[in-house]
Amino acid sequence: MTAAQVTAPATGQGAVQMTAKRAGPLKGTLRAPGDKSISHRALILGALAHGLTEVEGLLEGDDVKRTAAAMAAFGAGVERVGEGRWRIAGKGGFAEPTDVIDCGNAGTGVRLIMGAAAGFDLSATFTGDASLRGRPMNRVLTPLGQMGATWICREGGRLPLTLRGGRLRHIDYRLPEPSAQVKSAVLLAGLNAQGGAGVMEPQATRDHTERMLRAFGAEVNVTEDSAGGRRIELPGGQSLTGVKVVVPGDPSSAAFPLVAALITPGSVVTVEGMLLNPLRIGLLETLGDMGADLSVTNVREEGGETVADVTARYSELVGVEVPPERAPSMIDEYPILGVAAAFAAGPTVMRGIGEMRVKESDRIALMAAGLSACGVGVEEGPDSLTVVGSVRANHGVRGGAKVATHGDHRIAMSHLILGLASAEPVAVDDPQMIATSFPGFLDLMRALGAEIEA
Repeated sequence: MTAAQVTAPATGQGAVQMTAKRAGPLKGTLRAPGDKSISHRALILGALAHGLTEVEGLLEGDDVKRTAAAMAAFGAGVERVGEGRWRIAGKGGFAEPTDVIDCGNAGTGVRLIMGAAAGFDLSATFTGDASLRGRPMNRVLTPLGQMGATWICREGGRLPLTLRGGRLRHIDYRLPEPSAQVKSAVLLAGLNAQGGAGVMEPQATRDHTERMLRAFGAEVNVTEDSAGGRRIELPGGQSLTGVKVVVPGDPSSAAFPLVAALITPGSVVTVEGMLLNPLRIGLLETLGDMGADLSVTNVREEGGETVADVTARYSELVGVEVPPERAPSMIDEYPILGVAAAFAAGPTVMRGIGEMRVKESDRIALMAAGLSACGVGVEEGPDSLTVVGSVRANHGVRGGAKVATHGDHRIAMSHLILGLASAEPVAVDDPQMIATSFPGFLDLMRALGAEIEA
C-alpha cells in the first residue's frame, strides 16, 4: 500500500445490536491489540521525522487508521507492509493537505495532529464523525493560540475547524487540569516553535509523548515537584530521526477480558505483552485494592516501555474508594471499573473523574444509565460515580437491558462484559464503533468462551 492508497476507513451505516449472556468460565491466553496512544504517536512522529520509521504491533483500529491517512495527506509516505507492520517515510515536516482531514472518532488523533500541524506554515481543515464534531477543542486551541496559531471553527471550538499554523513562539503553559492530549499537542507544536515549549502539569499524566520524542532523538527535560506535578521542557531547534517502534499491548483494551475473568466464576485469562507504564496501571492497582487475583509475570522492556503478562482469575471483589489522584492513570478504564464494581461487595466510589464527561460521550451519565437499567445501584455526581455492588458476586446482577451507547466504544464493550456474568442477557446498540479501539473484540472474547451474539 502506497501513501496514496492510505485512506480513512468507512464509517459504516445502520445500527446492529450485539448481546452478551452468561455462559461457562472464560479460559485462555491472548495478546491485546496494540496500544492506541502509542500507535497514534508513532505515526505522527514518524511523519515529522527525517527518514524511515518502522512500526510493529500498530493498532489497526479505525481511529489509528484515520491518523495514518492524515499523515499521508500531510505528505509522509505511509505504507502497510503486514499485520500491524507499517512504514512511515518522513520528510521532516508537514506539507499543506489538499483535502479536509477527516479524523472520524479519533479525539486523541485530531488533538495531537492539530498540535503538530500548528508548527508549519500551512492551512488545514479538520472534521470528524458526529461524536467528534460535538467534542470541544478549546483546551488544545487555547495554548496553540497563545503560541501564535489561528483558526476558524464552530461555536465552542468544535469541528469542522480550519487551523493556520507557522511562526510559533515559545510558551510556558500550565495545564488547567491533567490532560495528556493537551500536553502532547503543546509539545508537538513546540518542535517547530521559536524557543520550543514548556508544559507544567498538576498531576502526572501518561508520558508516551515524552518517551517517544526521546526515542526519535529529541531532548526532553522532565522535573517533578513535591506535590506530584511535573514540568516538561522541550528545547527549540530540534529535529527528529526515524526509528523502529514496537507497540505494546493496550492496557485499556486488556482491561475488558481481564475484568471479564474476574467476574465470571471459574475463569482464568492471561493477557500477554501488556503495557505496564507506571502512568497507565491505575486500573490494576484499583482492582488489586478490591481483592482481585491478578498475577504479573515475564516483566520485560520493549521499545522503551515496560511490558508483562497479566493473569486474572475469578475473584470475590469488595468495593473501595478510588483515590482521585489515580484518575489520570486510568481515565479510559473507569467504565469497565464500573462493571467490576457492580459485582463487588459494597460501594465503589470514583471521584475526580470529570474528564469522563468530555470523552467520546458523557461516560459518567451513560455508565450510570446503563448500570441502573441492569439493576445496579448507582449515584452520579458532577465529577463522580458511585456503584453499589451486590453483597456477593454469585447473587448476581440482574442485567436484562438494552443499553444505548451513543457511539462510544468503551460504553459498548463494558456493558457486553457486564452481560457475561449477569442473570439476564445485556444488549448494546450500534456496536460497530468497537472497531475504533479494539478490532477483533468479538472474535477474541468468543475464543475465550464468551457468548456474544451479533
